[in-house]
Amino acid sequence: MVFSSSIFLFYFFPVFLLAYFITPVHLKNYTALIASVAFYAWGAPKFIFIVLIILIADFFLGNKIFESRGNKKKWLLIFSLSINVGSLLYFKYANFFVENFNDTLQALGFNAVSWARIALPIGISFFTFQEMSYTIDIYRGVHKPLTKFSDYMLFIFMFSHLIAGPIVTYHILADDIVERRHQLNLNYKIQGALRFTIGLAKKVLIANQLAVVADQVFGQPAGQLNFYSSWMGAIAYTFQLYFDFSGYSDMAIGIGKFLGFNFPENFNNPYISQSITEFWRRWHITLGNWMRNYLYIPLGGNRVSISRMYFNLWVVFLISGFWHGAEWTFVVWGIYHGLFIVLDRLFLVNLLKPVSKIFRIALTFLIVVLGWILFRSTSLAQAFNFYHCMFSFNLTMASPDLDYKFIFFLLIAIFFSFFGVVNAIEQNQIKWFNPERWLIPKILSSILLMFWCLAEISSGSFNPFIYFRF
Repeated sequence: MVFSSSIFLFYFFPVFLLAYFITPVHLKNYTALIASVAFYAWGAPKFIFIVLIILIADFFLGNKIFESRGNKKKWLLIFSLSINVGSLLYFKYANFFVENFNDTLQALGFNAVSWARIALPIGISFFTFQEMSYTIDIYRGVHKPLTKFSDYMLFIFMFSHLIAGPIVTYHILADDIVERRHQLNLNYKIQGALRFTIGLAKKVLIANQLAVVADQVFGQPAGQLNFYSSWMGAIAYTFQLYFDFSGYSDMAIGIGKFLGFNFPENFNNPYISQSITEFWRRWHITLGNWMRNYLYIPLGGNRVSISRMYFNLWVVFLISGFWHGAEWTFVVWGIYHGLFIVLDRLFLVNLLKPVSKIFRIALTFLIVVLGWILFRSTSLAQAFNFYHCMFSFNLTMASPDLDYKFIFFLLIAIFFSFFGVVNAIEQNQIKWFNPERWLIPKILSSILLMFWCLAEISSGSFNPFIYFRF
């Protein structure tokens, strides 16, 4: 079930909100949990029992870790992490490893190994990271375990962020899971409605419109691309991805507000970044925080030698790329960004200090756009052909059809991607969701946006969020 689908907007969400609002405070977690399990079972009923087994194991191990000391505590954590990493490797990467192993065998003249392909559980990359944060936070003494298994299930299964984040680590949400009655108020509901509507508009009115050209260009055979179409496809996908993913995050944060939760921000005007290092402080913020707190710092972080620090950074981005998908394109994409992170630390940031802010933003944006080619391509061969077309200056082939609707929404995307370059706008944009000022105009504009989105959804085709594939 997709947030931007008719069945969610017209049936599931209204019925859930009605049930949740009339449920007594001490029973609201059960209402949210039942809805969340139903939400997940709707899209992946075969996997819900597998996920439940892992949840039971982690809940039990979390309690044991809290009660234990010394080496026993450490080995219990290792066992918990092994279960989660092992399940992620099996479900998400087994096909990748077997396919590459078979390619190697066939290249050496041997027969390929027969293998039944494994289906990928929806959202496994996201809820696996949340599960690991549970036992790690308990091990570190950051927070004690939850006493009720149903509360732990809600932490993992909460439908608002289950499929594509934000990645909500345990210590951030733990207290609100147990007690949040002071946040179940009208102020939070209004914030949730405003945030949800903005996210839906990002997805339906901008991302889906740009997807038409992006899909058309990336779906063309290699010999039919030219300089103009390849650049237009790359630009369209760059903004499509941002408004698609940030739109989902806004909707998830908005739903969380309805339920009385404060989910962390996931995006902060990433395309106005002046370096790749800054880009990763603004893009998919919860993933970056997870990688820093649960991988980079345990590897030694900045407390090691310079060479080891650079190696740690490279490992983090290699794993980050592979986390996104079981394809060589994602691995190379992670290495690509890791390279620029290291170059920033070595000399690039200092080298570019004398030049203008606009030039640094433009250069960083170009690096990001070129990286998204790897992210979108289905193979390295397609990506390299795309790069060839982008820098060939070949204008002989046919170009994609660009109607006025696409151009309009592309300009809207460009404006809202870069308007944060004005400091006053960046510092005050979050105030849009504050109901204490200009409430009536905000509500009226949100209603208009909602009706516009619903009209587009009713007349358009199904278009899932990009990050659902991860």
